[in-house]
Amino acid sequence: MTERRKPRDAKDVEDAVRWALSADKPIEIVGAGSKRELGRPAQADLQLDLSGLSGVSLYEPEELVLRAGAGTPLAEIEALAAAHGQQLAFEPMDCGPLLGTLPGHGSIGGVLAVNFSGPRRIKAGAARDHFLGVTAVSGRGEVFKSGGRVVKNVTGYDLCKLLAGSFGTLAAMTEVTIKTLPKAEAEASVVLLGLDDDTAIRAMAAAMATPCEVSGAAHLPARVAARVPIGEAVAGGRALTALRLEGVPPSVAHRRGALQAALRGFGEVATVDDIVSRNLWRSVRDVVPFAASRTGVDQPLWRISTAPDKGAALARAIAEKAAVEVLYDWAGGLVWALLENADQAGAGVVRAAVARCAGHATLVRAAAAVRAAVPVFEPQPEALAALTRRVKESFDPKRVLNPGRMWAGV
Repeated sequence: MTERRKPRDAKDVEDAVRWALSADKPIEIVGAGSKRELGRPAQADLQLDLSGLSGVSLYEPEELVLRAGAGTPLAEIEALAAAHGQQLAFEPMDCGPLLGTLPGHGSIGGVLAVNFSGPRRIKAGAARDHFLGVTAVSGRGEVFKSGGRVVKNVTGYDLCKLLAGSFGTLAAMTEVTIKTLPKAEAEASVVLLGLDDDTAIRAMAAAMATPCEVSGAAHLPARVAARVPIGEAVAGGRALTALRLEGVPPSVAHRRGALQAALRGFGEVATVDDIVSRNLWRSVRDVVPFAASRTGVDQPLWRISTAPDKGAALARAIAEKAAVEVLYDWAGGLVWALLENADQAGAGVVRAAVARCAGHATLVRAAAAVRAAVPVFEPQPEALAALTRRVKESFDPKRVLNPGRMWAGV
């Protein structure tokens, strides 16, 4: 049976890691637990629950900086920022709907550990770009700090970028500092109706090439659009291609008109305003059409990154070999692919399609036995794999932190 510890502070985390080192016991690092099903199954004797490291210790809205314990609920941070007219611009997704856990229960440390970003990534950047500072305990049992509390900080190595997306395999984060940005006063979306995938990709590319400052570009084929709460009302059973505009009301109104004019050659154009637009993009952010409550938790779901103009071709390559539904985000650069009744989660089919079109794929959802048997993350070329092993060796030589979470043996 896995032992569970809930540290009260950073010193408790340091003591727990040092105990694991002395006893040669691997540790599973957990925050709120909303992302435990991401990656390969845990192989640990001790679960280190960091949810007790909670609370905002510094927030300076005028400086656009916030510092909090790694276990602080994301919802708490977003509410505090919203009260000051600010937001986390990288638009962190809520993995609850996808993974069959309770919605709204993620922690800020977990968000940064997986480095998942929402639709605004094409304009605002990834989670790692908003990660300013960290205090953490390495697999050596050593406390270290990196970064600071200012947006431009060039002191020492930028270890924040290394820890973002490391899935807790390098260090247990105890405190993080992040950048906040002003929240848009108004929002609207220009939508194109009934486009096929290839035409939608071209339309999104055309929109991104305009000076309209599009902050989200997504395409939902007809069957997928019908599962978005507002999809049926807006699209009427047709495919939906959405382009988001944010800013002050006069600017949004002007850019909406300009974008509509620029896209008329692609087909029927409509608009949705504020609340409807926000609900639409929340559904895209959380990939609601592929939620576990509808599909069954174990139905394989892949998150594939490719060049935007390759998105439709990649989806076709998968569809040639397996039954698949897709949702395109990031103007086609991010493809969510839901496979039905595929052996080994369709790993062979997906990897072959990625090899043909270029990019990388992550198996976000599948049965634990499947995630243990097939590579969850994109297999690395030998040179890169060797570098990954050296980094792991530097931070965690005895492999006590989330061993095997990303790749077997690392």
